[in-house]
Amino acid sequence: MSSFFENDSPSNLTEYSVSELSGSIKRTVENAFDQVRVRGEISGYRGPHSSGHAYFSLKDDRSRIDAVIWKGTFSKLKFRPEEGMEVIATGKVTTFPGSSKYQIVIESLEPAGAGALMALLEERKRKLGAEGLFDPERKRRLPFMPKVIGVVTSPTGAVIRDILHRISDRFPVHVLVWPVKVQGEGSGDEVANAIRGFNEFERGGSIPRPDVLIVARGGGSLEDLWSFNDEAVVRAAAASEIPLISAVGHETDWTLIDYAADVRAPTPTGAAEMAVPVKAELEAQLASLTARLQGGVGRQMDQRRQAVRALLRALPSLDQILALPRRRFDEAAAGLGRGLELNTLNKRRSFERTASQLRPDILSNRIAERRQQLTERMTRAERTIERMLDRSRARIERADAVFATLPSRLEAQTGRARDRLGNLVRHADTAIRHQLTRARSELVAQERILQSLSYKNVLKRGYAVVRDEDDRPVSLAAALSTGAAISIEFADGRVSAVTGDDATPPSSSSTASSAMPAKKRATKPVEPAAPPKQGSLF
Repeated sequence: MSSFFENDSPSNLTEYSVSELSGSIKRTVENAFDQVRVRGEISGYRGPHSSGHAYFSLKDDRSRIDAVIWKGTFSKLKFRPEEGMEVIATGKVTTFPGSSKYQIVIESLEPAGAGALMALLEERKRKLGAEGLFDPERKRRLPFMPKVIGVVTSPTGAVIRDILHRISDRFPVHVLVWPVKVQGEGSGDEVANAIRGFNEFERGGSIPRPDVLIVARGGGSLEDLWSFNDEAVVRAAAASEIPLISAVGHETDWTLIDYAADVRAPTPTGAAEMAVPVKAELEAQLASLTARLQGGVGRQMDQRRQAVRALLRALPSLDQILALPRRRFDEAAAGLGRGLELNTLNKRRSFERTASQLRPDILSNRIAERRQQLTERMTRAERTIERMLDRSRARIERADAVFATLPSRLEAQTGRARDRLGNLVRHADTAIRHQLTRARSELVAQERILQSLSYKNVLKRGYAVVRDEDDRPVSLAAALSTGAAISIEFADGRVSAVTGDDATPPSSSSTASSAMPAKKRATKPVEPAAPPKQGSLF
C-alpha cells in the first residue's frame, strides 16, 4: 500500500513520524522563546497539585496561555499565587507533545507592581472585615500577670532573643516558643497551625497552656510580610481563645493579623512589654500599698476602740438591767402555790364528771346499738351481691346469643369478600388486554419506522454497498488498492470481486454504464481465471 501512495504523491516531501514532528516543534519553540517575561492575570488556579506542581493559566483581555510552576520553584516563591492576581512571570515557553499544546514554565513570579498587592490586600481586608473578624467587640483584654507566654516566631532570628531578654528583665515567666517560618511558601500555614496548636493545649496537662500569645516577626517589605496577610492566619488569630498580641514588622508596618489580634504591638520588644509588667515596679507598689494598709488598719483600730469605750459609757449597769426581770420572777413565785391548788381542783372535777358517765347500763346500750348496725350492713351487702350476680347472668346470656349468630354473619361477610375479589379479577384481565393491545400497536409502528430507515430500501432502488475483505463498508475509491478482494451487496444478495487499475478517463459510455443500476451491471459473467482483464469498478 505504501508504494501505491508514493507513486501518486504530488511532491517529494520528507516524511516525519508524529514524535519527530512534535520534538522538532518543541526544540524550535524553546530556542525561540528561551527566556521571556509575561504579564497577565492568573486564571484557573486551584493550589499546588498532589505532586507539588502548580498548573494554571495567564490571560489578558484577548488571549490565554497555560503555565506551570514545578515543585522546586514553587517552594521558593516569596508569595503564593491567587486566583485573579495580576503578575509578571519569567520563564521559558515549551510545548507538551502529549496534547499538542504550548505552555510557559515559570521560574520566578512577582506581582505586577506594589499596587496589585495593595489592591489584593484591601479586597481581602474588606472581605474579612465584612465577616466581623475585625470587630472591636471580639477583642479580649490581656491578663495582667500571665504565668505562661506562647511565642510564634522564627527560632533563629533576633526577634525571639529580644522578646526573651525583655521578659527576663521585666518579669521572668515560663515562655513556650513554637518555631515557624515567617517568610516564603508555607509560612502562613505554619503560623496558623501554631496558633491553633497553642489553643488545643489542655489546662493542667503535661505542657502548660499559655495565658497569652505573641505572634512576632521583624520588619521587611510588603512581600516579606505577606504571609501575615494570609486568610488562614487571620482566621486562626480571630478564632484564638487565648488573648493574642500581634508584633509583625516595625511600627509603620501593618498586616491583616494586626486587625484580627486582640492587641497590636509596634515592635516585638513592645509586645513583650505589653505581655508582662515590671517586677521591680510591682514590688515597690506592693510595699507602698502594704505600708498604707498597715497605717489604715492601725487608725481604724484606734477609732473602733474609742467607739467601744463611748458605747460602754452609755450602757446601763447590770443591776439596772436585771431589776425588772427579778420583780417579775418574785411575783410569779408568790402566785405559784395558789395556782397549783386551783389546777388540782379543776382536774379533780373533770375526773368526777367523766367517771359519772362510765356505768354498765350505758356500755350495754352502746354494744346493742353497734350490733344492730353490723346486722343492717350485712343485710345490705347480701342484697348488693345478689344484684351483681343477676347482672353477670344477664351479660352471660347476651354473650351466648351473640356467639350463636356469629357463624351466619361470618358466612355473609365471606360471600361479600368473594364477590369483590371476582370483580377485581375481571377488571385486572380487562386492563391487561388493553395494555397488550397498546404495546402491540406501538411495536407495529416502531417496525414501520425501522423498515423506512433501513438501508436495504436504498439498495432496492439500484444502489449497492461495497465492503472490503474485513467486511467493512468502503465509501472512497482511494481506500482500496489494486487487486484487493471486495464484496458488493445488492438488494437480493452479495457478489465477490477484485479491484483493478483503470487509468482511462471516463467516457460517455462508461458514464452511462455507471449510471445504470448496479444490479444489472453485476449480472455479467466474471471469469475468475483472468482477473487482470476485469475493469475497475471506480
